Amino acid sequence: MLYYVYMIELLEKLEIYRLKNKISQRKLAEKLGVAYNTVNRWFTGKTIPNKIQQYHIKKLLETSDNTS
Repeated sequence: MLYYVYMIELLEKLEIYRLKNKISQRKLAEKLGVAYNTVNRWFTGKTIPNKIQQYHIKKLLETSDNTS
């Protein structure tokens, strides 16, 4: 259950990042090195990022925090 809550929070932060930077899901997918469909499935709740994808999401968000 705790992992699920963590995953929702991570995806919410990713969506805020996307909206704040005015980039499409497609552009976000390119930045993370995944397919557009993958990002879309995360945001619709059909799948969750795997461990490697989580790592890249965290790095992207950390980089964003450091440049703000």
